[in-house]
Amino acid sequence: MDNDVSWGNALWRKTRFSGSGSGNCVEVAALPGQFGVRDSKDRGGPILTFDPTSWRNFVRSVRTG
Repeated sequence: MDNDVSWGNALWRKTRFSGSGSGNCVEVAALPGQFGVRDSKDRGGPILTFDPTSWRNFVRSVRTG
């Protein structure tokens, strides 16, 4: 996690992979050279960050199960 980056101006959106109607939702945002993931119910909580290569690997893993 990278708390040195200002995510305050980032455009957060709920992911397609979040549980529909279950309340188990995550949001993602992108800043130059970084991607962030956070719990939609705890927007002030920790943000898991990824560099572009790690983000591509993460998304690929989620898509393939």
